[in-house]
Amino acid sequence: MGEFELIRHYFAAAPCAQGGEGVALGIGDDCALLAVPAGEQLAISTDTLVAGVHFSDPCDPFLLGQRSLAVAVSDLAAMGATPLAFTLALTLPTVTAAWLEAYARGLNAMAQRCKVALVGGDTTRGPLSITMTVFGAVPTGQALTRSGAQVGDLLCVGGELGNAAGALPLVLGQRTAETAIADPLLAHYWSPRPQLALGLALRGKATSALDISDGLLADCGHIALASKVAIQVERDRLPLSKALVALLGQADAEHAALAGGDDYVLAFTLPPTELPALLAAGWPVHVVGRVVAGQGVTLHDGDGQDITPLTRGYQHFRETP
Repeated sequence: MGEFELIRHYFAAAPCAQGGEGVALGIGDDCALLAVPAGEQLAISTDTLVAGVHFSDPCDPFLLGQRSLAVAVSDLAAMGATPLAFTLALTLPTVTAAWLEAYARGLNAMAQRCKVALVGGDTTRGPLSITMTVFGAVPTGQALTRSGAQVGDLLCVGGELGNAAGALPLVLGQRTAETAIADPLLAHYWSPRPQLALGLALRGKATSALDISDGLLADCGHIALASKVAIQVERDRLPLSKALVALLGQADAEHAALAGGDDYVLAFTLPPTELPALLAAGWPVHVVGRVVAGQGVTLHDGDGQDITPLTRGYQHFRETP
């Protein structure tokens, strides 16, 4: 099967590739055309997933299809953007019909859940890797960025932390667990739920935001640096699931929440006056720290002692002595 036949058969015919709001022209030309509403800006983000680095190989291609799009759309949620479209660049070592069919089904399921349209991309031969570029729209001046945190703000997250990191040894076959423990952790790893609605709710309220991909401590460092502030994280306020604690124990569950990564829930700073309304509306907001004067990110125990660990999150390129 040639490149263009592959695209037509597995991707161009998918329901998620049939256009939608904001898509003026989809798959079939040299470029797609997106129509951004007046008074809005285009939000763009690219994510690459590499076999053996971001996901185990081999793995279930249906689950991979879901995951590969979800982690990219999560960046739109972090900016408070409404999804419009995405492109897919897929590098494959071989063309396997069963693999492609399952991957396309998983991709389509997540695309329809997130209401985002496939509008183009590329396929090529090589080591398995997946690159997604997502496009969204946000009213001019209302995008959530990393640079607005203010001294006195609360540090909040949009859900439980550490579940994906807890699932990793299960994914790799290094551990086993009973279904009641394994299933919720594996679901979080393979099918993250981009917090798009929460991102929209935070417009005009949160002073900064991002999605947690490399670990809470590491990612909060981006906010601290961009906003020229310090962030104090309180260990005893971390939202941990019962399944995570049951699998790892309290101490390792806390480490997974702080430095494990792959959570894809939002972390954001919020003036204290904004918190009651968000909680009253039912949003899953958990206060886990605060913004103070200074620089960097520190972790504190229940007595206020600095217990910041050396390892703060995942890095692709670590400096070596």
